Amino acid sequence: MSSMAAQFVRRGRKIVAIGRNYSEHIKELGNTRPKEPFFFLKPTTSYVSSGGKIEIPRGIIAHHEVELGLVIGKGGREISPEAAESHIAGYALAIDMTARNMQDEVKKKGLPWSAAKGFDTFTPIGAFIPKSTILDPHDLRLSLKINGITKQNGTTADMIFRIPLLIEHISSIMTLEEGDLVLTGTPSGVGPVAPGDRVECTLADSNGKTLDAIDFMAIPRIGGYLFKP
Repeated sequence: MSSMAAQFVRRGRKIVAIGRNYSEHIKELGNTRPKEPFFFLKPTTSYVSSGGKIEIPRGIIAHHEVELGLVIGKGGREISPEAAESHIAGYALAIDMTARNMQDEVKKKGLPWSAAKGFDTFTPIGAFIPKSTILDPHDLRLSLKINGITKQNGTTADMIFRIPLLIEHISSIMTLEEGDLVLTGTPSGVGPVAPGDRVECTLADSNGKTLDAIDFMAIPRIGGYLFKP
């Protein structure tokens, strides 16, 4: 394990987020199932560590999307599916926060999603989990609660595109670098996070053992961007 990978929150250079990788999530948002993986980028300035505050910008309806993150330990391009596992140093529990009303607006206009995904604090993140801790990343339970009520509860077994294919696809387009985080998609149950909400997420193995748990409070962002539809 490299120290760079273990310190990915401080030292990583990009967040690559896979969209529409769980069928039930695709259905709940009325989206089309992709024929191949597709992704967008998030800035590393959107990280906020467990115990921190998720800032909800003015005029924004923010949605939670709990995800399994892959921490890249060895950079590369055009990585084969067979070699993909050797490029992963570990994992992390994350939330891909989305400014849903802004995203809906820009999608209608055919514009990029960068702003809707890239606000400060819009990637709440857990601790680095060494790869050796997880026997099968496709057999994990992702759950998220808002104010103690379960909103998302899914398994990584339901990924449409598996991790080796994700690594192959991304690296066929852009080089993956040590410390990068790949978000692998979210199960169904996404919904709003409002100021005053407590957000709790858990990553567990197939035996129910908790691998990580993260906890945040949502607060209103003072100043900054104001979304006007």
